[in-house]
Amino acid sequence: MNQTAICTYRVRPDHEQQFRHLLARHWSTLHALGFVTNSNPFIFRSVSDPPTYVEILTWVDQGANEAHEHPDVLEIWERMEPLLEDRQGLPRWEFPHYVPWDPTNR
Repeated sequence: MNQTAICTYRVRPDHEQQFRHLLARHWSTLHALGFVTNSNPFIFRSVSDPPTYVEILTWVDQGANEAHEHPDVLEIWERMEPLLEDRQGLPRWEFPHYVPWDPTNR
């Protein structure tokens, strides 16, 4: 079953432009490699500063596992990591996965 990831990135204010450049490449790289569905991601930026970005994307079955082994994806993630910061007791980035739930099918 496909899983949707709600990715949260707590971006260092002085590195926001660098981060945005990498985030713009993120989904297109995952998609070109066949790791995510054809649905475009939803990307949001916090209204307040320091900036927090949220990216919502859907992995194909086993796509997340395969992404963790692919050098093109790892390169993006490695370049993102120093642009982020722990904030208010929260980690610099989070990637919880979800599956759809239909409340009419209990």
